Amino acid sequence: MFAQRFRSFGTLARATAAVTLVAATLASAGADAATLTVNVSARGNQRSTWQDAFDKFKKANPDVDLKVAYVTEEAYKVQMSGWLATDPPDVVSWHDGERMAYYAQRGLLEDLSSDWAKNGWNEQYASVREASTYKGKQYAAPLGYDAYGFFYRKDLFQKAGIKEEPKTWDEFLDACKKLKASGVQPIAVAARDSWTLAAWFDYLNLRINGNAFHQQLMAGEIPYTDPRVKKVFTAWKTLIDNHYFMDNALSYDVDSIAPVLVNGKAAMMLMGTFFSASFPANMKQDVGFFRFPIIDANVPTAEDGPVNVLLVPAKAKNKADARRLLAFMESPQINADLARGWGQLPSNNKAAEPEDAISKVGFQTLANTKGGIAQFYDRDMQKEMADEGMKAMQQFYSDPTQIDALLARLETTRQRIYHK
Repeated sequence: MFAQRFRSFGTLARATAAVTLVAATLASAGADAATLTVNVSARGNQRSTWQDAFDKFKKANPDVDLKVAYVTEEAYKVQMSGWLATDPPDVVSWHDGERMAYYAQRGLLEDLSSDWAKNGWNEQYASVREASTYKGKQYAAPLGYDAYGFFYRKDLFQKAGIKEEPKTWDEFLDACKKLKASGVQPIAVAARDSWTLAAWFDYLNLRINGNAFHQQLMAGEIPYTDPRVKKVFTAWKTLIDNHYFMDNALSYDVDSIAPVLVNGKAAMMLMGTFFSASFPANMKQDVGFFRFPIIDANVPTAEDGPVNVLLVPAKAKNKADARRLLAFMESPQINADLARGWGQLPSNNKAAEPEDAISKVGFQTLANTKGGIAQFYDRDMQKEMADEGMKAMQQFYSDPTQIDALLARLETTRQRIYHK
């Protein structure tokens, strides 16, 4: 009898343990399903803006266990490929254009086309839809972006007799001539940071040849020896030959260039709207901002507007909540809050306009652009080609007489990288 009871108790105990194990497993699975992991690239001053948005999401979605990892920018770039290929978080921050397409092409990103249609992003993010698209599908959720144009000193323009912001290339060249005659260096450029020269190439190419040509060149589909590319460098050479750029520009980077404008040694600089934070509050009223002048009126006006984005990795475990987070972050209010905190512009056209005067000009410029928005030279092409191209731009700036040799060298590099 005792043995029979022991066997019965053992059977019951095993059954109870099995039920307990199943319940624990299900509970664990439920907890995992509600955990949403996010990796974002953030400099120190950007983290609080991110965190504020995430806190608002958690308040609106208390059932989601949100876990955010903040990673420094350079470390993030190194680790991104490994995350996506192996065991990724559910959401990652990144960049639009070629940098996004690189991973979409390799099947490492979730197709978000249905989210664009369902959430109204096709209308709200119309200006950056192309940059978020690879082979007809959208893979990115846009955040803030920068408008590029000319910062200028209003007082120095007035002193030189320049009554209006230049709208055409001829007006721009005339303004440079008048500034130089007044004893002021017309254009500052932080050429030690090669990407600042890439902005010049981008805009000259966009204004002379248009965005369609520009994107083909960025994709490695057009030879650098094409006469249309030489035309860009020839227009650029005119500015260098006339000494319209500041002296010793290759000695300055972005962190050291601001005093040149603040102290009135130069009158203009081509830069993103984020640079407005470099001017002291007491002189901001003396600083204006205008779009890069029109060179050919027959070329649809395009702009540089590099966009930061959120992506969902193809191997993400919690795609349902990832989509909830993206829908929240893409709302007009949150998009505006993020952009304001980062010193950028909201890419959502329903977001409130920025209050800062310079940001307002940039916002209107990008919101009303008809010719497309490029992502910037080193975000629109493969990294190796971009690095070689920007190195060549520094060499060109140092010695503009070697255009043909420089373009021939870039063409050899293009053929090697793109196998065309």
